[in-house]
Parts: sequence; C-alpha cells; structure tokens
Amino acid sequence: MATTELQMSPQLEQIHGEIRDLFRALSNGFQRLDKMKDSNRQSKQLEELTGKMRECKRLIKEFDREIKDEESKNPPEVNKQLNDEKQSMIKELNSYVAMRKTYMNTLGNKKIELFDMGAGVSEPTADENVKMASSMSNQELVDHGMKTMDETDQAIERSKKVVEQTIEVGTQTAGTLKGQTDQMGRIVNELDTIQFSIKKASQLVKEIGRQVATDKCIMLFLFLIVCGVIAIIVVKIVNPNNKDIRDIPGLAPPAPSRRLLYLRDPQ
Repeated sequence: MATTELQMSPQLEQIHGEIRDLFRALSNGFQRLDKMKDSNRQSKQLEELTGKMRECKRLIKEFDREIKDEESKNPPEVNKQLNDEKQSMIKELNSYVAMRKTYMNTLGNKKIELFDMGAGVSEPTADENVKMASSMSNQELVDHGMKTMDETDQAIERSKKVVEQTIEVGTQTAGTLKGQTDQMGRIVNELDTIQFSIKKASQLVKEIGRQVATDKCIMLFLFLIVCGVIAIIVVKIVNPNNKDIRDIPGLAPPAPSRRLLYLRDPQ
C-alpha cells in the first residue's frame, strides 16, 4: 500500500518512511547475502541485518502506538487502512525473520538471535526454522509477530529492572563512600587539632621551664646578697675598728669603750 493512499499525520508519515527504508535495506542485504560465499562474511551480514530488523520492529511498535493515540481523531475508514498497513508491515518483517532463520539453519550458526529472550527461553525447533512466510497465513504471521514483540518487551522490562537495581546499588555505594570520606575528613581535622594542642603544650612547658630557671637565679642572687650582708655585720661586730668596711646604712656604729678617771684628793 503506497504512502500517498494513506491519510497520516506527519509523525506517522516519518515513522512509515523509516520502516520502508529499512525494508529496502533488508531486501538489498539479503540479495547481497545470496552472492556471498565466505561463511564469516555471511555471519557478519546476518548480524547487520538482525540489527536492522530490531530497529524495524521498534518502529512498527511506535507506529502502532501512534495509531492508537490518533484513533479517536480519524474516521473508521482511515483507522482500518492504518491497521491494515501495520499488519502488512508485520507480515513483511516476519518474512525477513523467516529468511534469516533459514540462512542461519544453512550456516549452522546459532549465535545470532533476532530477539534476545534472555535465559530460560527454549530455542526454536527445526520445523519453526524451516517454515517460510509464504506458507503462513496473514493472521498467523500477525500473531507470531505480536507474540515475538510481547516476549521482547518482557525481556526489555527485565533488563530495565536489572539496570534499576544496579543503579540503586551504585547509589547506595556512593552514599556509603561519601559518608566514609566525610568521617575520614573529620578524623584528619581532629588529628590536626590534637597536633596543634601538642605544639602549644610544648611551648607552654618550655616557657614554664624558663620562668622556673629565672626564679631560681633570682633566689640565688638574693641568697648571696643576704649572706654578704650577714658577713659584713659579723665582721663589724667582731672588729668594729676596721676602716676597710664601711658602715652599713641604718646600723649604728658600736659605742666606744669608756674609761673611768679616778681623781685623788690632795692632802
């Protein structure tokens, strides 16, 4: 169905154009794949085609969401045409999926999967791999495509949950590391404070030691002065006539010895 025959919004036209471009690329890719003889090149080509199929499937789902969003705005005839176009694109995509499975069966390469269903999903049987799109009805192709999309969505949701859990664990770890970093910073600050206090205490001890030494010297000088004064006093008392020693201010000189004169009466 041509694009000009459909009444689409600009958003739908853009998505539809991208899907058609991918279909042309898939057609050309499978044509080139037929001409390749090297199995390694064929495997690489299948990987590239698989990526285009994934993108095509994503765009078809987006196309379907846009149809549902605009369903109330469009007349029933337009909605029917858009849904038919969607089913036609799903059928065409599934035909490429079947072609890919056939090529993989031929190559014996089981590593490339179009839709990663995650662990626990059984591999498709040989009959499913051999069954071609031409032998399936439109409804079967549509049902198969929708089932594949639903399973892929479930796998994506599981992957999102794993990513969310990983982010949560990372956030908790970052919070723990930040708390430990803050604690280490406080410890370093406390160590700096203790070191500063130790330096101040050492300086204070040295000052006290100098003051004590100064006090001892002063007391020694006072003791020597007192001893000198006492010695001078003793010398003055013992030898008061010693002129080499000056009188001590405030200390009266010793009284001179008195001689009594005896006078005789004349007779």
